[in-house]
Amino acid sequence: MQTSIQSRPAGMEAQPRGAIMAAGAGGAAQYITCTLDAAEYGIDILSVREIKGWSETTALPHAPAWVRGVINLRGTIVPILDLRARFGLGPTAATAMHVVVIIQTATRMAGLLVDSVSDIITVAPEDVRAVPEIGTGVPERLLAGLIPREGSMVSLVSLDNLINLPDADLAPGLPATLS
Repeated sequence: MQTSIQSRPAGMEAQPRGAIMAAGAGGAAQYITCTLDAAEYGIDILSVREIKGWSETTALPHAPAWVRGVINLRGTIVPILDLRARFGLGPTAATAMHVVVIIQTATRMAGLLVDSVSDIITVAPEDVRAVPEIGTGVPERLLAGLIPREGSMVSLVSLDNLINLPDADLAPGLPATLS
C-alpha cells in the first residue's frame, strides 16, 4: 500500500536537518516505514538494499550495546544494529517475527533490526517537519525529520547520524558509535 501525504498549511516552512530527498531536490521522496512497538520510523527507500527475516548474529567483543553482532550476507560481513536499543528504548527480544532492513549509506552497509516493515510512503519535501530541539541534541540528531499523518507521526531516521554520531556528541547514557 502506498500513501501520499497532503501538503502542510502555508507558513509552516521549517526544514528538517539532514533529510535526504530520495527523488532529488524539489521532488517527492519515498520512505519504507517500519515499526518499533507502536511508533513508526521512515527509512529513505534509496538507502534500502533489502529486507530479510531475523537470523542470529555473531557477537563482536566490546561493541556498543545497540550492535547485535554481524551476519554474512552473500560474502559481505554486515553489522546488525538494534534500532530500539540505538534510540535508548532498551534491547529488542528478537524473534522469527522481527525483520532486518539492510541499508547502504555513503560510508557503510548495516542492518537495522525492527519489529516489522509496514508501508512505503511518498512525501513532498514541504511535508517533512523539523525535529524539535529538546535540549540534549542527540535524540533529534538521530532523526532527519517528522511527517505528520492522520492520528500518528512518522519519524525519519538519519542513517548517517545513526551509524556515525561522534562519541563527544553523546548525552550521558546514550551509546557510542559503530566504529
